[in-house]
Amino acid sequence: MRRALSSNNECPSRRQVLRSGLAVGAAALGAGIFAAGHARASEKGEVRRLTPGVYLLLDDDLIAQQKNVERTIHPPRRAPRPMVTGREDKCFQPYVSVLRDPQSRRFRMWYNSAPTPEESHIGYLESENGVDWIRPHRELEDPDGLRVGYGAYVVDDGPKFPDPARRYKLAWEKDGLFTAYSGDGLKWAATSTQPVLHEGMGDIISLSRDPIRQRYLLVCKMHSAPQDGYKGSTPNAKEGYRRLVGQSVSSDCIHWSPARRIIVADELDEGITEFYGIGQVIARGDLLVGTLKVLRDDLSPEPGGERRGIGYTVLAWTRDGETWQRDRQPFMDRNPEAGTWDRAMTWGDCLLPVDDEVYVYYGGYARGHKVERFTERQIGLARLRRDRFVSRDAKEEGGWLLTPLVSLGGASELTINAEVDKVDGEIRARVLDAAGAPLAGFDTADSTPVRGDSLRHRLVWKQPLATLAGKPCQVEFSLRSARLYAIEVHA
Repeated sequence: MRRALSSNNECPSRRQVLRSGLAVGAAALGAGIFAAGHARASEKGEVRRLTPGVYLLLDDDLIAQQKNVERTIHPPRRAPRPMVTGREDKCFQPYVSVLRDPQSRRFRMWYNSAPTPEESHIGYLESENGVDWIRPHRELEDPDGLRVGYGAYVVDDGPKFPDPARRYKLAWEKDGLFTAYSGDGLKWAATSTQPVLHEGMGDIISLSRDPIRQRYLLVCKMHSAPQDGYKGSTPNAKEGYRRLVGQSVSSDCIHWSPARRIIVADELDEGITEFYGIGQVIARGDLLVGTLKVLRDDLSPEPGGERRGIGYTVLAWTRDGETWQRDRQPFMDRNPEAGTWDRAMTWGDCLLPVDDEVYVYYGGYARGHKVERFTERQIGLARLRRDRFVSRDAKEEGGWLLTPLVSLGGASELTINAEVDKVDGEIRARVLDAAGAPLAGFDTADSTPVRGDSLRHRLVWKQPLATLAGKPCQVEFSLRSARLYAIEVHA
């Protein structure tokens, strides 16, 4: 007989959970998350105020305890062919920005183009749907005659930006960081004829807008130092050298903080693991989420073949804009089919929310890291449903997870992004007080079970959520044959 999850038993204490080996963090360790010292409110005994917004379950930040729940990464579904090609569109790098104009609703793409191997520019395309692009592409004029090197990253500050002539920001690398501004995203004026940031950074960059902290975020390549103690070498690097990742921030896209490292290889990384940067990030609730490019120049794209280098993509995220976490398990692995255009490298670069989906624009290489850069470096598209990067899964025997102490003051409704088996599955939620006892009207028996697949399942109890205003509480989710991706608080 299948054991039901619905129960009025009190939640076991944290001490019991620790004793049983099911303490918070077990799922994170099993999934190979690299964390760099982010402290959760539950660990400090604080009451966390949940303001309106979405809360992704990428890490255990909103999980105080859990049992029989697994963390699962969900790769996006990729299209079989590249959208932007080396031969037709002159693409020669995997770096790309795609924005959707808030007024025309057209998709706009900027990428690195090279009409000849001796020159590089910003290529530009438009699309009605973000999938099919209108040809031929356009070669944009270099900002003030400054040659564009690596990167074609564009940020749109929107039609209400105080200075319309500077609405769009562009960043690229050419012996240092250069930035430019534009009123239409087509004709650019450089902010300086000299690099606005140089020291400490390498030749790979990306530019994003951090709307949580109202600033610009630059993620850049940084190099290892001798004191890092890395061993081994790659075909393209000296002994002990590693490509790592750093960041810099700016309030105006001109004056930048010194670059500092945020992603490094460690003893848990296999072989000679390096990183090629994080593409443009998106804000989801209190998170910035991006795609981290992993490079293994010490491996061959094909078994027993020449070491030409491979690359894949993992998720990376930050809650405070300073401390980053990353997965080790791929979010987008190389194409498993031999001979495909993205077989050697699959490097996610630009995340773009589109209605109820997230579009992932990525660079693909066919045969290796340094092979045919002007013909075999191309850009493709993969898609996933909104916020479904990572789920917490329970099988048919059931499992549960519990939030830390939270305050739901001002919340009128809770919804969950979840996928539940219609026949055998369900998700129920109950609300506990600070002592772990169910609150009247919010026990398991008072909740309506959630079934089916929806980005916005509404949680319903006998009592309205507004009655919890000002009361510290914990929310316990019981899952059976279900996947829980995110929780959303509505004002």
